[in-house]
Amino acid sequence: MLDSTPPAIWAPTPGPALPRSLCTDCGLSRGKRAGQCGAACQFIKPDYPTMELQVHGRARDAKRADEAFFGPFRAMYRAALRDPKPGAQWTGLTTRLAQKLLETGKVDAILGVGPHPDDTWRPQPVIVTDPAEVHHLRGMRMGYAPLLSLLEPAAEQGLTRLAVVGIPCQVYALRSIERDLGLDALYVIGTPCSDNTTTENFHEFLARLSDQPERITYLEFRADYHVELRFDDGTERDIPFLKLPLSDLPSNFFPMTCRTCVDYTNSLADITVGYMGGEGDQWVIARNKRGEELLAALGDEVRLAEPGSSGKRAGSVKGFAQNTARAAGGLPLRKMPDWARGIVGWLMPRIGPKGLEFARARVEMKAVESILHLRRAHRKRMRYMIPKHVWDLAAPYDLTPETGETHKD
Repeated sequence: MLDSTPPAIWAPTPGPALPRSLCTDCGLSRGKRAGQCGAACQFIKPDYPTMELQVHGRARDAKRADEAFFGPFRAMYRAALRDPKPGAQWTGLTTRLAQKLLETGKVDAILGVGPHPDDTWRPQPVIVTDPAEVHHLRGMRMGYAPLLSLLEPAAEQGLTRLAVVGIPCQVYALRSIERDLGLDALYVIGTPCSDNTTTENFHEFLARLSDQPERITYLEFRADYHVELRFDDGTERDIPFLKLPLSDLPSNFFPMTCRTCVDYTNSLADITVGYMGGEGDQWVIARNKRGEELLAALGDEVRLAEPGSSGKRAGSVKGFAQNTARAAGGLPLRKMPDWARGIVGWLMPRIGPKGLEFARARVEMKAVESILHLRRAHRKRMRYMIPKHVWDLAAPYDLTPETGETHKD
């Protein structure tokens, strides 16, 4: 029974976080289940074959096209809402999927991330029970968000049918404890992760992009090799990736956890919605029957098409691997001369990998990055933290396990 009528939207105050290394503060350590962190954390000893079998009924099949890169799936699409929602990061598809679950009564609440009242870029975990308030979840946030700290207050309100919108490290921990939650229904809508950082670091990054960073209301890394900025007066600005001041950022700008993530595409979600394979639209991966049902429930609201793929990724990934090896070894990044940046920036959207080939490139880059940074900073953890499929992705770039780096050693 409900203790009381739950609010339409509310942000319960989480308990204190326990200090842990390689932690993205998914929220599990902030409540009664803190003792489960060791078994539930993506950054301790992930077991993707077992978890994929538990969630999807089977593990990824490396012989099936693209499952080695993106995890188990039934269908992939290039997608967009026909009626884009105001304030959405793209067209609002992710939050619309969650909203539909509330509208149809399949769930009692959505657990997601909205803007903090003191800083719209800072994430604040919230529980939403009213479909009219789901718009609060639209848009990008930057920083750690203890999403799973919401599980206990949701349970105290008698909310047993939940939709969770989360990033991979949150979803892995959620799936690890799912059977202990006593839920009547759970739908997981995942987004592919992008390298995270603290909200404070993000503000410093914005200040490098504009002399009026406080006026930036929107930032998105697009698959056409540009970052899109929008300002509070309605103006927009596109910046080629090559002209971003990434090499000027401090070495600790991206935390080690995000540099060693092994699940960029959120393979344990029922459905993943992102941008990498969308060629300007959103990229949707329906991973299991629940994911297919979620997408089908929107009917004609969403426009679907087969994802495209063109270009070749090998050169881009190889160059990334060389630069990452230098960074992981403490050497300065090789900077492109300013005169060449405009030329290469013009060429990349035209000859670089696009669609699914762009997504494959990003996944391979993350595999390479994870191995190189763990090899430098946490070599003893590699045998537990790097799944076999990550080694397989990195193998074409001459990255293979050394002695002691796999659990078989």
